[in-house]
Order: sequence, then structure tokens, then C-alpha cells
Amino acid sequence: MQPSRKSKIIAVLRALGLSLVILIPSIFVGLALWYRAPGQGLFGLGDGSWLAAGLWAAYVVATLYYALFTWRRPLATGAFMLAMALAVMWWTAIKPQNYRYWMPEVANILAADIDGNMVTIKDVRNFTWRSLDDYDAKWDQRTYDIDTITSVDLFLSYWGMPAIAHTLVSFGFANGDHLVFSVEIRKEEGEVYSNLAGFFKEYELALIAADERDIIYLRTNVRGEDVYRYSIKAKPESMKALFLSYLNTGNTLRKAPQFYNTLTANCTTIVFSMAQAIVPGLHMDPRVILSGYLPEYMHERGGLNAPEGATLTDIKSAAAITAKARKINGADGYSRRIRAE
Repeated sequence: MQPSRKSKIIAVLRALGLSLVILIPSIFVGLALWYRAPGQGLFGLGDGSWLAAGLWAAYVVATLYYALFTWRRPLATGAFMLAMALAVMWWTAIKPQNYRYWMPEVANILAADIDGNMVTIKDVRNFTWRSLDDYDAKWDQRTYDIDTITSVDLFLSYWGMPAIAHTLVSFGFANGDHLVFSVEIRKEEGEVYSNLAGFFKEYELALIAADERDIIYLRTNVRGEDVYRYSIKAKPESMKALFLSYLNTGNTLRKAPQFYNTLTANCTTIVFSMAQAIVPGLHMDPRVILSGYLPEYMHERGGLNAPEGATLTDIKSAAAITAKARKINGADGYSRRIRAE
């Protein structure tokens, strides 16, 4: 007897569902092996791309063979489930670290001592950049009175796609000082960033405190990125709370390192999670992930200082600092000059 149309549809849906059950974890495990086996020194065999390539190739061949020829066999299914269980055990055993051979610009992450309104921050980055390979490395210890915070600025730095930007937050003080916080990928010596690798525990997080004449100048005048500065509308108590939130986050990362994740733990989502705890009514929005569009979201929420009636186009035009910054010869007076009308 010929199977009915309904039974055919059910069979197709069942096969499709089974394919997804096999395919989705297989893709994840395959990519995890590709990105994590070399740098992790899998099974203690040390660093070597040959190991990653071999494991990845063997895994792909075995998975395809199972999916195409042997998935109906109980023994093969048991072997597949065991392989998945071992992969999960391996994956959860990969832990972030604070002790690796880091790139010089992320060699230190901030640590802070908080005593009432006075805070002392260790390892404030204050590099002098002449080029990407020519710089003077310097790490300062600085003390600030958080009662003298007068402003908060959001810097967005674009290097390619308009949807993606790096987010930096700068606090201004009554004496004219500015301190920038930046959530960065803590790359190791020789490591190259990949958006895809960022999903697979490839990089740790670093929270860097830095002088504007270092970290913003690096982006406008050395890396050639396109940078915008937006003044954030916030009450003094909210500014202080956000500043302290950065310090507490830095202290936490110093004690308990965390992996960067391209989607869930990056330069924008971490800032947003801190702001949510301070500013009521903020909700997750696609423009938080697509950080290049963050000013639009902030404008809609009334979070930007701007002249009454100013459009988003007007605000973006006023926020552009790249042209001004590139006219600055050296970093002296950098903060004052990028804010000049």
C-alpha cells in the first residue's frame, strides 16, 4: 500500500528534524575544534595547527559518515552521543586566564581602590603613539575624586562596516582631565582578531582605563579609524554610579577573567548591562548588538545632549571628530582640541 501524503510529510519533517539535531551541534563542535584546539594545547599535546586540522578533518568525516549512512544503527547513534558528551566536557573545561603572553597595549587591566568619593586606579594606560609599531609604553596610577565628574562622552570608532563600531566611554572631571574606559579583546602576542573565532572562547576580555591622548588618538591618528564623540545626558549621581560600575567590573575581571564573545560579551553589551543597572527603562535592542547604530537608539531614548530640535543627522555631524583630530600634530592638548567648536 502506498504511503499517504500525510505520512510522507511526517517522514520528511522527521528526517529534517533529525538532520538539524545532528547538524547544529556538529557544526559547533567542528568550529570549536578548529579554533580552540591549536591555542589550547588540546590533551596536553601543545600548540600546533596540524593537531587542530587533523582533529577537525577526522570529526567532519566521521559526522558525515554517521549522518549519511549509519544514523539508523543504535551503536552508531550511541557513539555519536558519546562524542557529543566528550565534546561538551572538553568545552566546559576551557577556562579563561589572566596569565598569557599579552600584546603590550592589553598587558594590564585596571584595578581600583575605592575609599568613599576618592578612587585610586592602578594601570591606567598612557602610551605615546607614533605608529602601530613605534610607541612608548607607560602605565600610571591615578587618583580621582568622583564628586568632580562633570561629563560622560560616548566614543564610537568605525573601521569598516557602518553597523559595527568599537564603543568607548570617557568621563570628564572638573580639572579638565578625561579618563576613558574601553572593553577590549585581550589578544595574545601574534594573535589576529576574527569575528567568528570570537564565538569560541578564543579571546579573553580586558577592561582598559586610558588617557584620551592614548586610546582615542590611537584610533583617529594612528589606525585611521573614523571616530565620533557623543555627549551623554546623565545626572551627576548616574555618572558616578556608572564610573564606579566600571571600576567594580575591572576589579572583578582582575580576579575572575572572562571570555570575550562576539555577540554576548563585547565592548557594547557589557557597557549596556552596566547602564541598565543604573538607568531605568533601558531595554535590549538590536542596535546594541549592531553598535554602529547605537546613537540612533540613544537619541530615541533621550540619552544624548543635543540642541533642541536637532535631528540625528545634525547630531552625527557635530559628533564627528576625525578631521579635527588628524590636524593635531602630536597628542598634546588632544582632549581640548577635539572638543573645540
